[in-house]
Amino acid sequence: MSISSHNESESQRVFEALCSTGSTAEITYQLTGLVVFNVFLAFIATAGNNTLILVALNKVSSLHPPSKLLFRNLAVTDLCVGVIAQPIYVTYVILLLTENWKICRRALVASFTVSSILGAVSLPTLTAISVDRLLALLLRLKYRQVVTLWRTKVLVLNIWVSATVCGAMYFLSYNVALQGTIIFLSLLLTASIFSYTWILHALYHHQSQVQNAFQIQPSRTLPLNIARYRKAVSSALWMQLVLVACYLPYGIVVALWAYSGISSVVFLMVHCSITLAYLNSSLNPIIYCWKIKELKQIVKQTIREFFSSRS
Repeated sequence: MSISSHNESESQRVFEALCSTGSTAEITYQLTGLVVFNVFLAFIATAGNNTLILVALNKVSSLHPPSKLLFRNLAVTDLCVGVIAQPIYVTYVILLLTENWKICRRALVASFTVSSILGAVSLPTLTAISVDRLLALLLRLKYRQVVTLWRTKVLVLNIWVSATVCGAMYFLSYNVALQGTIIFLSLLLTASIFSYTWILHALYHHQSQVQNAFQIQPSRTLPLNIARYRKAVSSALWMQLVLVACYLPYGIVVALWAYSGISSVVFLMVHCSITLAYLNSSLNPIIYCWKIKELKQIVKQTIREFFSSRS
């Protein structure tokens, strides 16, 4: 009973700190600006992923179906951020500004839960994409036999189930869940770094062979389109880097909060870092279109068809 109440008090203390008048008195205008900016980001994330990227991914033929499923899962996660997570977060901040403390805490719990789950889906999905690109390089002709659509569906399902469990753990024991999250994210980032390091080394070695030999023997040629493979790796790597850049400040601010305690400045930094994390969902569609030319052409065609039908 005492352990349960202690775990409950951990989460309750965090939520009460994020729903108090003392931290918002000096930053009302800044929080109002963040509300407006999050509304704009929610629209971009929703329109960019729902009407364009998800539709376009169904028409892309250059991606292997399991790889396409991983990209689609990431796009769905970004869509959920724009449709669910950010509106709940905006509601929480508005309730915070209007000092409706009772409903504010409920909105905060809902926002924290949804954001934790979606965040716990994004990074494992990107890690799975990096491992998928590595397997395509290592397995070569056996890749399509090993990496099947059914196995990828099972993986995606496990990611969502694990993310939900991780989100629930914060209400059972906040400190334990936080420590577990740090370890889990460190392992995922290590796996991604290992995968991309191996891939870049292999591509560099292959390029050196081409330059030295001028013509590689057919039996020694990698059975995949190197140019297309490089672009796929580049797009996945860019998404990984952008996600880390958007999420890392939040981790730093949480550590600062734990060390120095909550204040108006730290409180504002928390909300700015949360907004930056949400920004990742609006940037991913841009990376898709920038790095995957076929997807970019399909998106352009979809936009033209939409406006021509409207006119």
